This record gives sequence, C-alpha cells and structure tokens, in this order.
Amino acid sequence: MQADVPSDGTRRFGDLKLRVLSGVAAAVLGGVLLWLGGVWAMALIALVTGAMIWEFRAMTLTVDGVSGRTDVPILIGAVIGAVIVSHFYGIQVGARWLLWSLVIGAFADLLVKRRRAMSWGLVGGTLIGAAGIALLYLRGLDTLGFETALWVLLVVIGADIGGYFAGRIFGGPKLWPRVSPNKTWSGALGGIVLASLLGAAVSAGIEGSNLALVVAISALVAVIAQAGDLAESAVKRHFGVKDSGVLMPGHGGALDRFDGLITAALAVAAVVWFHGDTILLW
Repeated sequence: MQADVPSDGTRRFGDLKLRVLSGVAAAVLGGVLLWLGGVWAMALIALVTGAMIWEFRAMTLTVDGVSGRTDVPILIGAVIGAVIVSHFYGIQVGARWLLWSLVIGAFADLLVKRRRAMSWGLVGGTLIGAAGIALLYLRGLDTLGFETALWVLLVVIGADIGGYFAGRIFGGPKLWPRVSPNKTWSGALGGIVLASLLGAAVSAGIEGSNLALVVAISALVAVIAQAGDLAESAVKRHFGVKDSGVLMPGHGGALDRFDGLITAALAVAAVVWFHGDTILLW
C-alpha cells in the first residue's frame, strides 16, 4: 500500500518494472505450489513463514544491542517443523509444537541476556508462525480449500497493488504519517476497492457463492491486511529499518510483502474455524 506522489511525476512509477517482474514470478510460483497442495503447499508456506521470521528477528535483535542472526535457524526450524507436523498430525498438534519451540527459543534469548529481544521474538514469531499454520489450515479445507486460500492471497495482493497505484496517482492526506509517511487515505481506499473486485471475481467462479457477501468480507479483510501493513511499518520505524530484507527485488523483504497476509490469514482462519465452513459458501 504505497501512496506518496513525488514532485517529479515521471518518477512516481520508477520502481514499477522491477516490482512487476519479481511480483509476477513470485505469484506464478506460489500459485502453482498452492494449487498442487500437499507437500508442495506445505513447503511454500514453510518457506515464506521462515523467511518472515528470519527478517523479523534480524530487526528486533538490535533491541538488546545484538547484531546477527545466531538464533534464527532455531526459530525457522520451529516454524517449518510446526507446518510439517500440522500437515501430518493436524493443526492442533502443530500449534503446540510451535508454541513450545518458540518458548524454548525465547528462554534461550533470556539466557544470553536478550530480555527485550525475547519478548519481541516470542510475540512476532508466534504471530508469523500461527499465520503460516492458519493459511495451511485454509488450504486443507475439505470444501474449496484451494479457492479459499487463493481468495485470501488475492485480497491481500489486491489491497497492496490497489494501494500502490491509487496512492501514487491521487496522493492526498496521509493515513498515519507518524508510522508510515508514504501511505495515504486514497491508497487505502484504492486497496479496498481492488481487493473487493478480486473477491468478486473469485466468488463469481464458484457455484452457490454469495457474491455480495464475499465482496463485503473481501473489503473487511483488505482493511485487516492494511492494519497488518501498518503494524509492520510501526515495528520498522521503531527499529530504524527501511526494509525488512532484500529477498524480493523492488519490494524489499518477504515481511514487507506479506505483512498484511499475517493478520488476514489469522482473521479468516479464526472465522472459518468458528463457523465450520469456507466463507465463500456462506
């Protein structure tokens, strides 16, 4: 969700080509693996969640004056292990695996006097890991599992792309300048509109889907995704970091691109679990 319009209009989309190329490559690969399901979807989700935790820990370790990623392999292993266990033994067992792994990792921080890093690692690692499990849960639904997971991804992507173009074209008042000076209200609205349109496209292709309801929920999920985006911006500003990483050329790190997916996947999975069925067939 980008927003600011540079004074030189020719520069407002200066990074567009690189963003499009890397974004399309990631979308095609991710879409294929998600469609294949099983171990392929599991590997995709494990890779993304692991990369996000790696970047998050690299940022937050500095709170205790630590420079490096000495404990990151443990944290990545915890997430990958949780996803694998979830795949074979169920989400509840995988969630317990993740919880205990992160608790052990947090106390390892405490032993080396990373007290504040422990708190950051426990909260951030749990949320990111739980989001990975949530997306795996949605993909594993007996009814429209692939379509539900794809819908969440498309809504998050739509919120990001719509925000990027609307913000740079229209500009206007800032959304929350203290946290993210480049985001505007026009970008937020543009993201919600595109996310709703993509949600409508998914719903239109599914027999028995309530189009109006899916559009409304897509708009709400877009807002939740944007809240996740702002939360990650607040963390980066707190630690004085511009990008979470460099894994995606033109986009920054994995956490920069999928921050909105964390909150969106958690929210949708919670609602689906409570309701007992995919949102697309309400």
